[in-house]
Amino acid sequence: MPGPDPKNTLPGPIRDVLEIARWAPSGDNTQPWRFEPIDERRVRVHGFDTRSHCVYDLDGRPSRLSIGAMLETLRIAAASFGTRAVVRRERSAPEEKPVFDVELSPDPHARPHPLADFVQTRSVQRKPLSVRPLSAHEKQALESAVGPRYEVRWFEGWPARREMAALMFRSARIRLTIEEAYRVHASIIEWNARHSVDRVPDAALGADPMSLRAMRWAMGSWERTRFVSRYLGGTIPPRIQLDLLPALLCAAHLVLLDRSAPAASDRQAALDADFDAGAAVQRFWLTAEKLNLRHQPEITPLVFSRYAATGVRFTTDEHALAAARSLRASFGALLGADTWTKAVWIGRIGAGERARARSLRLPLDRLIHDAAGGTGH
Repeated sequence: MPGPDPKNTLPGPIRDVLEIARWAPSGDNTQPWRFEPIDERRVRVHGFDTRSHCVYDLDGRPSRLSIGAMLETLRIAAASFGTRAVVRRERSAPEEKPVFDVELSPDPHARPHPLADFVQTRSVQRKPLSVRPLSAHEKQALESAVGPRYEVRWFEGWPARREMAALMFRSARIRLTIEEAYRVHASIIEWNARHSVDRVPDAALGADPMSLRAMRWAMGSWERTRFVSRYLGGTIPPRIQLDLLPALLCAAHLVLLDRSAPAASDRQAALDADFDAGAAVQRFWLTAEKLNLRHQPEITPLVFSRYAATGVRFTTDEHALAAARSLRASFGALLGADTWTKAVWIGRIGAGERARARSLRLPLDRLIHDAAGGTGH
């Protein structure tokens, strides 16, 4: 039977805010959050990471960034309803299943947030963008959006974009030749679709129709994918189309650096830093949308470099592990041996059309977590 209609079961203010908050970005559209309404002004947010099955999330950091982006979206939404969202993380909750208590406090001075109108129009544009340089005004607005804790390191101009393109091209080879990544890709792509509520539609991948047909055939099994990649040069066309050309054809790449990155040994501070970084990324992305700029995450070089630095054996493929170590050295040379460890986000940006195909979101009733621990489906 269909789940309950949240319009009839959720109290007004919470319902209105969550309807907007659910549009936050998440890796591969995983939406790693569920909502447990307490009353009309309180909700518990149950987060989760995908480390058990996603090679890109083995340390949980990408999921924490997504959760942080959602909590920031919740704060932005709250202001549109005359409230202020107060968020408290439960320190006793497991790292892989963080819990947050959120209360909407009435605020007579609240005004709609200037980024609120762009929450639902923000999307990923994976196709080439304009190479027009960002203006001083655009860069200043984007740098202000992330706040003083973060530095935006820009990579502009042909030589810098070429360096970043080489990094993306090498990272893509790891991504396209290991079985652990294949399993993720096979599960998150919705074929013959322009929109998807819980996956990534193939039309949004940035590939042309012929490439998509070849990709779908090759991804019919890991054995087929491995054969095409190993003997038919099967990684070259998608790496050129999906990684190299978009990396060259944009206004700039950016790396977001945490100036106050805590020591890894301070686990609670490190967790909070990831959630805060996700909030900064969402403000950056929404500001880009407000400026009519498009943004695409490029975090796999950062993920693989971090695995190499911390000794995470993310695959059984020794060649891929060696490639990750080489990638980490190149990333360190690009940013600085000590600086790269402060990186929390990589992306590209530029003017261009809004993506016509995109991931949507699960309806609110399927994101409800009841007191017994269940979710609406």
